[in-house]
Amino acid sequence: MEGTSFVADPDPPSRARGHARIPLRRIAVVELRKSFDTRAGRWLLASVGILSFLTTAAVIAFSPDDDFTFSTFTTTIAFPMSVVLPIIAALAVTAEWTQRSGLTTFTIVPHRGRIMQGKAVALVAVSVPATALAFAVGACGNVVASWISGQDAVWDQSVSAVPYLLLSLALSLAVGLACGTLIRSSAGAVVGFFVFSFVFPPLLGLLAVTQGWFRDVQPWVDLDFQLAALLQGSFGSEQWSQLATSTGLWLVLPLTVGLVTLLRSEVK
Repeated sequence: MEGTSFVADPDPPSRARGHARIPLRRIAVVELRKSFDTRAGRWLLASVGILSFLTTAAVIAFSPDDDFTFSTFTTTIAFPMSVVLPIIAALAVTAEWTQRSGLTTFTIVPHRGRIMQGKAVALVAVSVPATALAFAVGACGNVVASWISGQDAVWDQSVSAVPYLLLSLALSLAVGLACGTLIRSSAGAVVGFFVFSFVFPPLLGLLAVTQGWFRDVQPWVDLDFQLAALLQGSFGSEQWSQLATSTGLWLVLPLTVGLVTLLRSEVK
């Protein structure tokens, strides 16, 4: 039409903005779903609940009546959780490398660091319902045990114990995450976690018993010792320092080395 001019948009939205960055929350949700989409992942998740009930039944069946307390049930239930949950964490990290899905994952989100952040957030979030499950099943076990023994239920654990159990499970998960990040092989990561959990602690304990000089050093270098102490609650300032030191040695250092090599490794 005469007198009318058309001027092209100098800043089209498609070229000015580009693709929106995938938020970390969505990455965490996807990584959490991927961890339990497989048959092995679902069975590992189910085993957390199954082992909780089996552990409670074992305490009722084999423990003396004097041990029927709320703290006995919750701390006993926390043990199988501290084994199964880190295995889930290790397998979640190694999936991109052993199942050859890394090319797909790192093409959709080409920042490996953000993928690892999403995995960490998703896996640590698992410790919250796991803690709630430990207290819920422990409470049920305490009631059933008191009914069977004919004694009054002993509620010797308060709400203040919740963050200690939560932190213990979260750190256990982080150990599995560190093993998966450092080794990046499903079998190797699981073996590495079992060595950390069931080989090093007895050796360090034996060293503390036989060598007097190591007895005072053990709380500073034995992370498994501190994870067990967390289940007892009520840490002092020195114990928090010991936890920080042992965490830095067994968790932060391996995780840092694993992240550096993961970010530089070739994805095939």
